[in-house]
Amino acid sequence: MSKRVSLVAINPSGLHNTSLYLLKSYALKFEKIKNNIDLKLHFFDSLVMPQSNQISVFVREIIDDMSSIVCFSCYCWNIDIVLNELDALANIDFSTRTIKPEFKQLSLVRIGTSGGLQPFVPIGTYVAAEKSIGFDGVIYFYANSNSVRDADLESELIKQLDWRLSGIWPYVVSADPSLIEQITRNDIIRGTTIAANGFYGPQGRELRLPLTDPELNRKIEVFDYNGRKITNFEMESSSLAGLAALMGHRAMTVCCIIAGRVDNHMNTDYKGSLEELIETVLDRI
Repeated sequence: MSKRVSLVAINPSGLHNTSLYLLKSYALKFEKIKNNIDLKLHFFDSLVMPQSNQISVFVREIIDDMSSIVCFSCYCWNIDIVLNELDALANIDFSTRTIKPEFKQLSLVRIGTSGGLQPFVPIGTYVAAEKSIGFDGVIYFYANSNSVRDADLESELIKQLDWRLSGIWPYVVSADPSLIEQITRNDIIRGTTIAANGFYGPQGRELRLPLTDPELNRKIEVFDYNGRKITNFEMESSSLAGLAALMGHRAMTVCCIIAGRVDNHMNTDYKGSLEELIETVLDRI
């Protein structure tokens, strides 16, 4: 009997709608998957759903599908939706619209790609975000964020980076320690990851528009706090780790380094490395 697996995109752009179809098409080329897995695609767009029952429609379709595994396509613009609606699925009774008396903890691992910032994380390295530095501000919209933030590291960042971006303050959160222990071995580096809220300016890239602090990336590369250096750039780890911690869930991000930001090298053929990382995480979770 085949196992049903759902691939879910929340608030997808046209590009990511296409990516789910391509992912399914690619996966079905493997006989083991084709013969044993029933792949289902789900697209949820809050912009076209009625405001009154967005979560109900989303949850009901997932439940009715009876999938053994549910995989979500996550990006910096929908991670807040994914976390809140997964938590709702686990911990809210939709028949009474009340919080369930018994809390159900989720384990969440995001797998992605990233740009390396240090010589010891060359292209092909796997890096787990043991600490995440958020440039996105998401966690500040939720009460009691100070309970999950690393205030000492935040203060040191402001100091060493000579922070000049008014109105934006980086925050620092940790991945779940037990999940880090479970997933990482000597083949995955435990790093400190910056989650930027954009691809160009927030990661120090410049085209026509000048940057507020052109030296920010240089200061990031030399940052050192008790031997802890900033290892890589990506765009989702901080909001995932922060929101999960506030909700009581276990979460972490692990990325494959596909670009060296310091030496300006890029690996455009990283598919094999990413497939190995996915297999590694699935074997350990």
